Amino acid sequence: MVVSFFASDNTCEICLAGYQSRCEHVEFVGANGAQAQLLRVPLADGTLVATPGMPEADLIPSLLAASDVLGTGWFGAVAAEAGPGKTVAVVGDGAVGLLAILAAKELGAERIIAMSRRESRQKLALEFGATDIVEERGDEGVAKIKELTNGLGAHSVVEAVGTQEAMMQAIRSTRPGGHLDFVGVAHGIQIPGEELFFAEIHLHGGPAPVCRFLPDLIDRIWRREIDPGKVFDLTLPLSQVADGYKAMDERRAIKVLLTPEN
Repeated sequence: MVVSFFASDNTCEICLAGYQSRCEHVEFVGANGAQAQLLRVPLADGTLVATPGMPEADLIPSLLAASDVLGTGWFGAVAAEAGPGKTVAVVGDGAVGLLAILAAKELGAERIIAMSRRESRQKLALEFGATDIVEERGDEGVAKIKELTNGLGAHSVVEAVGTQEAMMQAIRSTRPGGHLDFVGVAHGIQIPGEELFFAEIHLHGGPAPVCRFLPDLIDRIWRREIDPGKVFDLTLPLSQVADGYKAMDERRAIKVLLTPEN
């Protein structure tokens, strides 16, 4: 079974519209101890998605990624309308940003620009499908995106950080008529209303309705078409969870995989 970080009944009007993360009866699964050896899943009938069988060990990291960072990155790319003939820019090189790149590639994007300063993450971004790397940030980053897109900006932008700088960089990197999806949890962001008004872009975002995408993502992983588990670049026992968070905070790890102990 694979479970999203939000539990949903998957029968209410909001769920049926594809937004299980805002289910009328939504519950946050993580609050019940998602980093535990055993987990009680509320609304299990509408939340759990079965795998075709018992997965082989090497598929576990990718299936785990599907439950959160892959599902979130995928939502970012879908909501930004990444697809054939499109140029996609991804702001953020964490696990979600990297998997938004993978998603954009799978959705057929023609050009994928990864905004990243870290060599190890740049390497994985290219492996996942990025065609260009932009190291600049802020206004310089926007200028570079414009330079790569004939002065217009990207058709599709995914913001996967959640800071003021990242959000403004994402808005300013989106061409008029383009689509921006923000999946980074917002921290103190203030968007100038007049600038947003004249940007004339489609703006969407929020917590990813991972449940909507899980059947497709599980199928792609099961058939080994994608390997999102590569974002887990550090494995630690469950007892060292604090060390795992520290490694990610200090950018020594993209994503930490915790393993239960006997």
